[in-house]
Amino acid sequence: MNQIHNPIVSIIIPHHNNYQILKGCIDSLNKIDYINHEIIIVDDSSNDNSIQKIKDEYNNLIIKKSSKRLGYAGACNLGSKISKGHYLLFLNNDTIHKPDFINHLINKINKNQKIVAVQPKIKNIHNKDCFDYAGASGGFIDYLVFPFARGRIFNSIEKDTGQYNNSIKVFWTSGTAFITKKNVFEQLGGFDDKLFAHMEEIDYCWKCYLAGYECWVEPKSVIYHYGGQTLPYDSSRKTYFNHRNSLILLLTNYSLGLSLYLLPIRLLFEIISSFNDFIKFKFKHFFAHYMAIIFIVFNVKFLLQRRKKINKIRIITDKEILDQKIIFNESIVKKYFIFRKVKFNDIMCAEEETRTLTP
Repeated sequence: MNQIHNPIVSIIIPHHNNYQILKGCIDSLNKIDYINHEIIIVDDSSNDNSIQKIKDEYNNLIIKKSSKRLGYAGACNLGSKISKGHYLLFLNNDTIHKPDFINHLINKINKNQKIVAVQPKIKNIHNKDCFDYAGASGGFIDYLVFPFARGRIFNSIEKDTGQYNNSIKVFWTSGTAFITKKNVFEQLGGFDDKLFAHMEEIDYCWKCYLAGYECWVEPKSVIYHYGGQTLPYDSSRKTYFNHRNSLILLLTNYSLGLSLYLLPIRLLFEIISSFNDFIKFKFKHFFAHYMAIIFIVFNVKFLLQRRKKINKIRIITDKEILDQKIIFNESIVKKYFIFRKVKFNDIMCAEEETRTLTP
């Protein structure tokens, strides 16, 4: 195997409980075409016997155990520290893969030195005609740091009819599955483990752009995702982490002036969103919004430290990123809930034309 043209890929899989899900993922990886890889399972403090059963059944795995719960971000960081690959492929344990999915990711990331992160097309394993909630065919945010994807806006998931089969520059690549260059991952400090889970990949990709790099989706690469296996989609903890981490990013990844300008607008949307949960009798979710805000209020020191780290990475301005049309300059909340724009092409069609030039 020629390691210049087929570099080692370290597949890093965070795992917390559930033997059958992990077994399905490993069995699928054992059928892939790309031979030059290693599989690292990071046991994120499982309290079942899933890892022991996996050890007994497979001999081609590297297993790293954490004695405390690290979350997705910390577990991936731990796996990266023992990896040998030129590339890191972060992968959820509840995924199934087409045999050639890594080949396409490698081909895309090698197209241009500026490309440092690439995700596959992610489809739902229960309904294989549809995109998956977690990343679909490439991720974006609006200016208030509400995420959405090609093929999924909030809870509206599109059927995959080939409408998003073009490879384009995106704002974020899904933590469900994406490949990145190990030297860049280390240069940017990896994932922020303070985020624990949710939006850590968005933060990482934002840092990539601040450092002058690009993130892409390659829909020729296809995987299938179960979703909600570690933390269910309707969990109030998920609401908390999503809204807390989104606020953290808004307050630390933009320039200080823009962060402070956008904060009151974002807080207004938080209040509106919380009352939407309240009238649906989702009281735990209602309180999760305010717990997220309370975290921000009592962790100013952490926010200032994050800003300091990110400013060391930054070599381009907010305007230069906004000019790339990868951050939607209107409110996705307003477009979706008021104007009922439920498909990506109804919202970002004009902007997409400026991103489709293949490098």
